[in-house]
Amino acid sequence: MKIKTKEVRNITSMLDEIIKEYKEEASSEKRDWRTYEERLTKRLHKAFKELKPLVHEAVSSISIVKGENKGANSLLTLEQKVLVLLLKHLFGKSNRNMAAMMAVFTWLTDISVCYKTVERLYSDEQVILALHNLHVLILKQKDLKEAECTGDGTGYALTVKKHYATEAQKLKDKMKENSEKRKNNGKKSKRAEFIYSFALMDVDTRMHIGCGTSFKSEKEAFLNAMDMAKETDVNVNSLRLDRYYSAQSYVKLCQGYLGKMKLYMIPKTNATINGCWQWKRMLYEFVNGTKEYLKEYYKRNQSESGFAEDKRRTGWKLKQKRPDRVDTANFCTSLWHNLHWLG
Repeated sequence: MKIKTKEVRNITSMLDEIIKEYKEEASSEKRDWRTYEERLTKRLHKAFKELKPLVHEAVSSISIVKGENKGANSLLTLEQKVLVLLLKHLFGKSNRNMAAMMAVFTWLTDISVCYKTVERLYSDEQVILALHNLHVLILKQKDLKEAECTGDGTGYALTVKKHYATEAQKLKDKMKENSEKRKNNGKKSKRAEFIYSFALMDVDTRMHIGCGTSFKSEKEAFLNAMDMAKETDVNVNSLRLDRYYSAQSYVKLCQGYLGKMKLYMIPKTNATINGCWQWKRMLYEFVNGTKEYLKEYYKRNQSESGFAEDKRRTGWKLKQKRPDRVDTANFCTSLWHNLHWLG
């Protein structure tokens, strides 16, 4: 297996033309809306049917050691706390409205709590642990042991007045124009108004195996998602990432988290063959079978459609401000994503 840097750069220089030709040749399969609606209804029934048993199993595996009890005893059991948090996130209600709606749900009859109780669920360590157990149980029930993954990032607004995509672009433009001024003005930075989110998805089952958030950068959200995926028992056979991650260092990083796998990334125009064997192998396949390589790479589109699906379901805004609670809210979005693809 021999390859030269010149060959890689020759292909990247012609990539726009190759992609245009590839898209013209690729046949787009039309969706059968009748069967789509039937499958969707079946998946929804499965999600809501399995939710309570899965939560019960996730909570049952947690052993709580009683210590010094500070404050009043909680009116909710751990199982009820998890259900309240997931339902609140799905319905998009405020903490106050959710607290007032408790009696509406048959699972939570005769329980009355204040909105602060609902708010604190986002940072309750036992609830977060139960949510992680639930994540693993859903993947096991789906019998997901081997995954062909795609990874991508998006963002969520933290205020109704700001939209992630618009504000992210404004921020990038401002950083380019005023980088020197911001270094020397000595002013305190404004509170973040959106967060970065990253998810790793199996392209066959569309299940998330890891997700993460960050107030700082997409890279940090990516690392948090990789860390979560590492804790599952799912073996990742391949991973597709965009050009932002197309570097030798990220190949080593991905292998460090998830072991050896095939990587599909589009090389940058200044890419070289210097690097680990896995990087060279990826470039060799890119050069010697470009269209077949693109066919695998463009399975990344499922990440974008997955994010669109999630935002239609639970909204494009996370109604939390504290970093730990924002992370929990994003995790709830990922759990609902997996529950809806359980069937």
